[in-house]
Amino acid sequence: MNLSSTRFQSPVVSFRQALFAGQAPDGGLYMPQHFPRLPLEKLAAMTDYQEFAACVLNTLLKDEIDPRGIEQIVHAAYPFAPVVAEIKPALYALELFHGPTLSFKDFGAQFMAKTMGYWQQKENRALTILVATSGDTGSAVAKAFHRVDGIRIVLLYPAGKVSPLQEKQFTTLGDNVHALKVEGAFDDCQAWVKRAFREREPAERINLSSANSINIGRLIPQSIYYLWGVLRLLYTFEQVTVCVPSGNFGNLCAGFFAQQMGLPVQKFIAAVNANSVVSEYIETGDFKPRLSMLTLSNAMDVGNPSNWERIQVMFNHDYALIREKMWSTSVDDATTLVTMNAVYREHGYIADPHTAVGLAAAQRYAARWGSSAKQAMLVLSTAHPAKFQETVRQALSMDIPLPSGLQECLAKESQVTPVSTYDQFRDFLWAF
Repeated sequence: MNLSSTRFQSPVVSFRQALFAGQAPDGGLYMPQHFPRLPLEKLAAMTDYQEFAACVLNTLLKDEIDPRGIEQIVHAAYPFAPVVAEIKPALYALELFHGPTLSFKDFGAQFMAKTMGYWQQKENRALTILVATSGDTGSAVAKAFHRVDGIRIVLLYPAGKVSPLQEKQFTTLGDNVHALKVEGAFDDCQAWVKRAFREREPAERINLSSANSINIGRLIPQSIYYLWGVLRLLYTFEQVTVCVPSGNFGNLCAGFFAQQMGLPVQKFIAAVNANSVVSEYIETGDFKPRLSMLTLSNAMDVGNPSNWERIQVMFNHDYALIREKMWSTSVDDATTLVTMNAVYREHGYIADPHTAVGLAAAQRYAARWGSSAKQAMLVLSTAHPAKFQETVRQALSMDIPLPSGLQECLAKESQVTPVSTYDQFRDFLWAF
């Protein structure tokens, strides 16, 4: 697989080079130069997710990893699988929260950790991975890379803007995982990570990479579960629309990757919360990034989504074409709570606030554009509701049991380094 920068000022690289580099030297994001067509009929017949993922990855990475290596990576990364759950006729949730940290980001993080570890065995130089998180990315990456030899994790998160459970998940591991609490917003964390990559001297000295969705290694494995979910539904339905709760837009970008490889998706819905930069763009054609706002669906609190650059390049900055491929709407906190309550009351399904944003957006889309018995709506369910106990209690007036993994991390001591300026963060990096 050959990849080029979205800004076209950097050399073409292999997947391995892009995986370890994280971001291109010109500040752009790596994109595949070509998307191969996948054997969809063969994939549709598969019932085992490991076999399914290996088939996709053997098509994409055959020039860099042999089939035995792919099998080794997939079996280590995916002892869990996505679940297609019916909420009501023609409305389904693609549950992506059955991994070790109960978040969709386990799919990307576990693949990255196992693939980097596979190649890192042959390297003598230590690797430092930078991660900015507004919630689930931090726990998924920290868990995936915890105690991986030769790799350190430096994780930045905004103080007071992630849920207590999320914070516990990534601040209690220790060892090679270092959590930095930033006085600011997620956008500040993300800007610091990007700046560290631009400043080439420290990047060269400490061998930086990234596990945010700016890294192509996150998006390739995420494209696989779109294929899995949609192909399951195409047994029964003629068309599938996919609704994606969206913040930094890496997850939606992965969906577009799957579409480029042949997956027939009627339309993508980008469901955003009050951070409505993209929904406003779809409506007006003006992209106006700004500081993020704090919401109940905090992992989506992004005011300047990095992966929007990839989507624009994929569609040649063609506003009409982007509107043809996707629709977007903004869902506020009040609607999020009402949707969580209604879905549980009417269908017995407990949704976390991010999934509820997706369900509300899907309902709006159906009301505006109509639906039929031949069309299915697939909403990506991105996190286990137990990770958001306070919001679930507010919406449903009830508590739900904590999975054992969450109970264990709550009992542990957090290990956190507070930072308030970029220079403090940079000094921390240089201290390694």
